[in-house]
Amino acid sequence: MMIKEKVALVTGSSRSIGLAVAARLAREGYAVAMNSRQSAEAVREAIDAVKAFGHPVIYLQGDLASTADRDRMVRQLMQDFGRIDLLVNNAGVGPKVRLDILETTEESMDFVLGINLRGTFFLSQAIANVMIGEKRKNPEMDPMIINISSMSAYTTSLNRGEYCISKAGVSMITQLFADRLAPEGIRVYEIRPGIIETELTAKVHDKYDPLIQNGLLPIKRWGQPEDIAQAIFTLSNGGLLYSTGDIINVDGGFHLRRL
Repeated sequence: MMIKEKVALVTGSSRSIGLAVAARLAREGYAVAMNSRQSAEAVREAIDAVKAFGHPVIYLQGDLASTADRDRMVRQLMQDFGRIDLLVNNAGVGPKVRLDILETTEESMDFVLGINLRGTFFLSQAIANVMIGEKRKNPEMDPMIINISSMSAYTTSLNRGEYCISKAGVSMITQLFADRLAPEGIRVYEIRPGIIETELTAKVHDKYDPLIQNGLLPIKRWGQPEDIAQAIFTLSNGGLLYSTGDIINVDGGFHLRRL
């Protein structure tokens, strides 16, 4: 049975950017399927925060690198909600140990690409096929996929090359799915965050604070998870109807080439 609310699946939504996105979409009336690799008990506070907006919320524990987990998540999503309007591919990991690219291990490359790239591709594939069926049955639906990449898609970090490669790959996933799904009435976008203030960046505050103040970014402040959530809501709310495959930089202007 299909619920009346639009449904968003937000991967990696137990904290930071993903949680901000899930909360913003719930605030705007979406039913939300949250996901992370942790147990529901471990992320109960995050789930309750999204539920507080009064719309249906389910939690889909699963590892995007696992075919079985992805398949189970999609089945449960459709069983519980009966529809999918928005997929936000946010889940991503960095290397467990940062190493110079001359020392990067195959295990680390497999770990990072397994979630960030392979998982994103095949979850998008599965959800896209569901969306195509929905759109053909209900032409008034406006399904969409939004991928969260990173400034690392084009900015080198020599001690986490596997992460940069994975995010560059997410950019191509966006282009491929945008091209393939446009005839089906499904739009695909890429959000590129810059330096965002999260738990993961807390340890580099001392490095980036003076850089930001001295002009690294035209907009002289840290980005916030809510900045990403705002961009996603703008897209999901029909802000760019005559476009697909676009890159939306949410980076304080870092991408500008300045003299």
